[in-house]
Amino acid sequence: MTQLTQRPASPSVARRLAEAGLHPLLARLYAARGIASVAELKTDLSTLLPPEGLKGIHAAALLLADAIEANARMVIVADYDCDGATACAVGVRALRAMGATDVHYFVPDRVVHGYGLSPSVVAEVARLEAEILITVDNGIASVAGVAAAQALGMSVLVTDHHLPGDELPSAEVIVNPNQPGCTFDSKNLAGVGVMFYVALALRAELRRRNWFTPERAEPNLANLLDLVALGTVADVVKLDPNNRLLVRQGIARMRAGRMHAGIRALFGAAGRDPARATTFDMGFALGPRLNAAGRLSDMSLGIECLLTDDNARAFNIAQELDKLNRERREIESEMRDAALATLDATRIDEGPAISLFEPEWHQGVIGIVAGRIKDQAHRPTIAFARASEHEGDGEIKGSGRSIPALHLRDALDLITKRHPDLILKFGGHAMAAGLTIHERDFKRFRQIFASTVAELLSPEDLQRTLETDGALETGYMNLDMARLLEAEIWGLGFAAPLFEDVFQVDKQRLLKDKHLKLTLSKPGAVFEAIRFNCNDPVPSQIRAAYRLSVNEYQGVASVQLMLEYFEAA
Repeated sequence: MTQLTQRPASPSVARRLAEAGLHPLLARLYAARGIASVAELKTDLSTLLPPEGLKGIHAAALLLADAIEANARMVIVADYDCDGATACAVGVRALRAMGATDVHYFVPDRVVHGYGLSPSVVAEVARLEAEILITVDNGIASVAGVAAAQALGMSVLVTDHHLPGDELPSAEVIVNPNQPGCTFDSKNLAGVGVMFYVALALRAELRRRNWFTPERAEPNLANLLDLVALGTVADVVKLDPNNRLLVRQGIARMRAGRMHAGIRALFGAAGRDPARATTFDMGFALGPRLNAAGRLSDMSLGIECLLTDDNARAFNIAQELDKLNRERREIESEMRDAALATLDATRIDEGPAISLFEPEWHQGVIGIVAGRIKDQAHRPTIAFARASEHEGDGEIKGSGRSIPALHLRDALDLITKRHPDLILKFGGHAMAAGLTIHERDFKRFRQIFASTVAELLSPEDLQRTLETDGALETGYMNLDMARLLEAEIWGLGFAAPLFEDVFQVDKQRLLKDKHLKLTLSKPGAVFEAIRFNCNDPVPSQIRAAYRLSVNEYQGVASVQLMLEYFEAA
């Protein structure tokens, strides 16, 4: 059962925003999201939080500036998701643009190496004869990996945004807004955002050294913001004001046609128009195609797409990524069906948490499956697959997704403290985490995870709640308003508008046996609507939570209501 609640919006604040020039509907929506004045909506990069607030940023700039001057070999070790790929591309492009001539990267294989800077990854980097090792979107938990790199004579710069464990690695420098003692006002930077800030600090340090000359021009780092926007949205970090500014600037560059060849090629492969780029495109079109490389193949393919300036090469790589993404969807669909069958057979979704394991599941897709099951059951969910033969005898790897009330990494940390022999390793965020256990311990883990979640959550926390923006005036339910809302920056922590209303159901039919196509009406108006992945019959009158969307078909655009939920009115 889903409960609809309405976001409160101060009428006086909304009126003040409208009087300052905002469209009345946007004024109401912004007021409901905590915006009190138009000053908070400034889009100029001069309002970006300064790099100086990040602990370790100056030391990182000194380390990299010295390395550039000494022509030292630098190797970036990236994570194998979209955030890691974009962070790697930002790092490589920024370093090369500032005069570094010996910059390389390495991406661990999800199956062979696992996550992060492990000693086995360091052994691979050592073959590249790295002098400076830079992590992006990983490293804060890599105590053994950093020690191994230093033992081989490498200096290590960790750039990350994940939550640290009890022990920090002994890297020469750590830049992470979530490390102890960091007072940076935005704790929500993605890995690509952290690397972008390191690039800003490095440029400032090189400027102080008079490094830039007419022959070696100072780079415009704003050119990297399309990459920053993509990685930030795809990693589903909270869009606080600073992240929203980074994303807005990056998307503005895409809409203006000022983007890297790989970004343009990904838009083409997804059949999306960059002139109308949205956060939806980043999260559901471009991001998944990059992620497919890390899930099913080698993320080096995705990084090369972001690094090449050759349009033809970018196009070819994007087509390969699109093919991998289609394959990923097929695998995911089969795994999701198997997971749902397990839920139906065992009713384990009636408990406070869900743990699933199938020996044949693909490691690269278990996170997506966990997310789908979490959305359907509204329970913290962890899906497990067998580890590869390279990783550990009898081990299984889990990928978890959580609901807003449960901090998943903290829950795993609590389990580890109470049962030190159960979880071999873990890490992650509030909403997503990964872990490794022995296969023989799966049933035990499932029981302990469920009991821990039951202890941390109340029954009310397990009630699915959809926050809406109330009813939408019929006069606003048109194509122009849909485009206006589409052009804004929405995401985690700054939710896209969701409206609710009562409709008469005039027509209903199934598309591809799994999507509901509806014709809805209310006094004086008729609307086309769709509910994806739903084939339940619809009553004659419904209360629906919906988003305004633009439906493009054969070159004709029309407004469409995208239903998130409905119930009998």
